[in-house]
Amino acid sequence: MTFPTHRPRRLRRTGPLRRLVRESRVAVDQLIYPLFVVPGQGIRTPISSMPGCDHLSVDRAVEECRAVADLGIPAVLLFGVPDHKDEIGTQAFAADGIMQQAIAAIKRALPDLLVVADTCLCEYTSHGHCGVLAADATNGQVENDPTLELIARTAVSQVQAGADIVAPSDMMDGRVAAIRGALDEHGFQDTAILSYAAKYASAFYGPFREAADSAPQFGDRRTYQMDPPNLREALREMELDVAEGADMLMVKPALAYLDVLRAAHERFDLPLAAYNVSGEYAMVKAAAERGWLDERAVVLELLTSIVRAGASVLITYHAKDVAQWLAQGYDIGTVAAPHSVGASSNGGNVRTLAGSAAYRKP
Repeated sequence: MTFPTHRPRRLRRTGPLRRLVRESRVAVDQLIYPLFVVPGQGIRTPISSMPGCDHLSVDRAVEECRAVADLGIPAVLLFGVPDHKDEIGTQAFAADGIMQQAIAAIKRALPDLLVVADTCLCEYTSHGHCGVLAADATNGQVENDPTLELIARTAVSQVQAGADIVAPSDMMDGRVAAIRGALDEHGFQDTAILSYAAKYASAFYGPFREAADSAPQFGDRRTYQMDPPNLREALREMELDVAEGADMLMVKPALAYLDVLRAAHERFDLPLAAYNVSGEYAMVKAAAERGWLDERAVVLELLTSIVRAGASVLITYHAKDVAQWLAQGYDIGTVAAPHSVGASSNGGNVRTLAGSAAYRKP
């Protein structure tokens, strides 16, 4: 029988009912907050294309990590922005590199906060590519096998500094195996690898490249990052990384690749992360600043969609805000918190219906 016996709206009738039967939930325990660390002291410089995010000196990064830990966020993802670059990215694996300094300082101050180290060369190379360039590279052609040695050295140096997890993002073939072998050889058998297993050559990385000062000086990264139309290739990349010893898999970006997340969730039984990248973040921020949407409602809806697609770990620049909203009692079904009826996540500055009950209508 169908209607009137079956009425799905019965379970949508009230907020408590909807929460009771909710299939996908965003929780603070799923969040990883990315940070950009620079040389110097006392530095907190806003990143213009990523409102709310800053370049931080090591001392300020430690302060930021205290705030992150106080919100219950379990992990940070670190990116280093050095003051010196060269052809092979020497500062990526230097014992006194900016990443290594930041890792050590954060772990000394907050030993229980998980530190995930982005393991790549692009921020450290003078040409902005993720590896060793071919001798005649005019379009960004990266030599795969020579790069593996440098990536592995970088991972070892990060773990020696105290990193809990290394996250290779270079997309070289065989890099997970190279890192696993190097870590094991140095006695770090228990250190986990979070592989950027399906990292696409996406247009959504623009703000990040400003933040990390990592834009290629010529050519592009399409010879090593994945071609956006390809799904089956992503699953093959993940399968290879699993075979090479990856402990977790990542899809990047998140929102334009929810189908990839879903396919990965159905195929693999490893923890699956999704990177809600800088361009996705910046679009929401720009629209919210103009009053075109309710930032809180949209962010919670977007992150819920990523979880619904299959991600169990959310790397997002919204992490601190999300942790605060969840602690205040907001969820995807509340336009205003229970104790703050009519409140708007961007100070009541929404000029549309985003702050009203009417906004709930499609």
